[in-house]
Amino acid sequence: MHQDRALQQADCQWYLYLIQTASGTLYTGITTDVTRRLAEHCSGRGAKALRGRGPLTLVFQIPAGDRSNALRLEYRVKQLSRVKKLAIVRQQPPSINDWLIQSAQH
Repeated sequence: MHQDRALQQADCQWYLYLIQTASGTLYTGITTDVTRRLAEHCSGRGAKALRGRGPLTLVFQIPAGDRSNALRLEYRVKQLSRVKKLAIVRQQPPSINDWLIQSAQH
């Protein structure tokens, strides 16, 4: 990747998102453009894990700060059980950090 583009991506707003496949599987990812990334996944140009698993539905998205913070949040959410990921989808928390802290206390 070109160095200027890498610096620009690091500084811009990143988003954490969850996609649900036709079979109900939840996929967690990060991006700077959720609409573009969902279109890539739907067209088969996104993650291999989602290819042929459509239709795909965006079930959650939230701003995640810079790339570094987004990567940390993505890792934490990927470590959650399916039940907890479904709770995120159901509750649509306004702050994923606060939600993760609260869920760890229960």
